[in-house]
Amino acid sequence: MTQPLPPLATPLPAPAGPPLDPWAPTPYRVVRVRRDTADTFTLWLRPQAGGPAMAFAPGQFNMLYAFGVGESAISISGDAQRRDVLQHTIRDVGSVTGQLGRLRRGDPLLVRGPFGRPWPLAELAGRDVIVVAGGIGLAPLRPVLLHLMHHRRQYGRVGVVYGARTPADLLFIADLKRLAQRFATQVEVTVDHAGDDWSGDVGLVTALLGRLAVAPERTAALVCGPEIMMHYVRLELGKRGIADSQIYLTMERSMKCAFGHCGHCQLGPKFVCKDGPVFTFAELGGLFGRKEL
Repeated sequence: MTQPLPPLATPLPAPAGPPLDPWAPTPYRVVRVRRDTADTFTLWLRPQAGGPAMAFAPGQFNMLYAFGVGESAISISGDAQRRDVLQHTIRDVGSVTGQLGRLRRGDPLLVRGPFGRPWPLAELAGRDVIVVAGGIGLAPLRPVLLHLMHHRRQYGRVGVVYGARTPADLLFIADLKRLAQRFATQVEVTVDHAGDDWSGDVGLVTALLGRLAVAPERTAALVCGPEIMMHYVRLELGKRGIADSQIYLTMERSMKCAFGHCGHCQLGPKFVCKDGPVFTFAELGGLFGRKEL
């Protein structure tokens, strides 16, 4: 019989230190653009000066600057093992992201980063892992999915639960299929609304969590999506015996400077940009879901 693993003895990894001058951006150039959905797109970026792209860890983010408009905090959605290109998957929801969405191959932009505390993948080796995402929340978790493909034997059972508004809003379908078909991963996908041509599930992601076999003493969950979704995922996982200290989430609210200088992302005694964006629910406690703290 498999012995349960002890609780994590190590806390989340410390946030990776910002660049020597965190205010100084690096010129990059767009080398590829892909339209993923009606409001979401992916940019591939390379340094204008040549050489490798920046190293990063899954869960970290960059500040992308669109000339003449401003900059925005964007999670890195690419493969942390690749150093030839940076990849960002972006939803067009404002002036900066709208301008980024108008970039084409060859266009310049500025990049600061990487910033923030990553997902604790090394600390979770040997454990079962559940990945739960909603909508664009799969983008910060995609580097986790790619890491699991590269290092599948280092982990126990892996389950992925993903939900979107409609089938047309689903992201990274090829990656999900690869995980399911080649990497011994249970993948469950649902949508809120669908037409007659959709043969999959319709409903909330929480309804699919019951399909996963869970040994709570050895399971960690990584969650990203709308805060209301993450709230109910936390409750459902708690019913299944997974403690708040073993449920990790990434917060992406009000980040402006990326290293705790401006105070815009303050959440009680924490700053989302430098103390996170990855936290456990136990770390946040009653701060989760609070506004203007």
